[in-house]
Amino acid sequence: MAVSINVVVIGGGYAGVMAANRLTQHGGVAVTLINPRPVFVHRIRLHQLVGGSDDAVVDYRDVLGERVRLVVDTVDRIDAAGRGVVLTAGETVRYDYLVYAVGSGSDTAGVPGVAEFAYPVATLEEARRLRPVLDAAPATAAVTVVGAGPAGIETAAELAETGRAVTLVCGGVLGPYLHARGRRAVAARLAELGVKVLDGPDTKVTAVTRDAVRLADGSDVPSEVTIWTAGFVVPDLAARSGLTTDASGRLLTDETLTSVDDERIVAAGDSASPSGLPLRMSCQAAMPMGARAADTVLARVADAQPETLNQSFAAQCISLGRRGGIFQFATRADVAVRFNINGRLGAKLKETVCKGVVKHLADEAGKPGSYRLHRLSGGDTRRKLLEARRVEAPADAEHAA
Repeated sequence: MAVSINVVVIGGGYAGVMAANRLTQHGGVAVTLINPRPVFVHRIRLHQLVGGSDDAVVDYRDVLGERVRLVVDTVDRIDAAGRGVVLTAGETVRYDYLVYAVGSGSDTAGVPGVAEFAYPVATLEEARRLRPVLDAAPATAAVTVVGAGPAGIETAAELAETGRAVTLVCGGVLGPYLHARGRRAVAARLAELGVKVLDGPDTKVTAVTRDAVRLADGSDVPSEVTIWTAGFVVPDLAARSGLTTDASGRLLTDETLTSVDDERIVAAGDSASPSGLPLRMSCQAAMPMGARAADTVLARVADAQPETLNQSFAAQCISLGRRGGIFQFATRADVAVRFNINGRLGAKLKETVCKGVVKHLADEAGKPGSYRLHRLSGGDTRRKLLEARRVEAPADAEHAA
């Protein structure tokens, strides 16, 4: 079949690779993946890179389909009117359809001293920058991890397991997503590893200095190495390109993941905001969204109506060092429930998930269209939220008038 449709995918993470691979099931579609790195970053292993137990990268040859052309460069601007993306190197790559999957990065703005004195770990380059700093620090050096989401918990546990003296500053609740029962299990494991956990409203960080972290209650936590995992932001590429975004900079789409500005642009992963109700930033959301984005493009190529988002969640898994972990089960609407699996079995399940993610991508590369998890129903919670917003919108407009 002669190639007649060119699709460009921006971003080679979980969502972008899944979308690129899936698009190749159509023989008339040529796929170009643009990514700033020549290797796939296995982001859910970055804490292992920090701790020294994994390099957190996978060769693209192991996860990317043979029919996907990889371009190692950065997109400076999207020219929606001209259907092209302008690269840093100066080249313009034309497209018929565009998949926007640029991911997310560390949020280091808003707190004085973070950019100067803290070490974020949301990207490969950031994690690699931290490694020699830790290697050069004495074994007794005070290490402070700020942020008690999965990234912060995993980084703190990983380092503590190697013998580091670690303080985890939560800035609020430890593991906000977790059920109370799961939170107690995580706290117990961190205590076993010797991690000092500071939680509660007074632990919000107000400043970072060269040798301390200042908290909302005015106290200082001594810190020779400060690691920052408190929050994520998305690149501003969509906004710089004149596309409509939500308040956080995610590309605003409808429920088919199509841009509200242009039906030839779809989005997936952390940088997408379907109906202004974005999904939780996670690998678990990104891969199914990548598949859904590809299906939307293929539907439009076939002049068919794309299906809408109806994504299911099952759990959140967090590693707690190499010998511990927790698999927190959840409802299909992504609400944590009482049941969890922790300890060594939790660690084995997390490792199974990490390996399974790469396998899903590799399987889709070898047999495009075989991935099916994005078709599991997430129930009617999202539909109800959307209906509630539609009811509220006319009432708000009437009140404003």
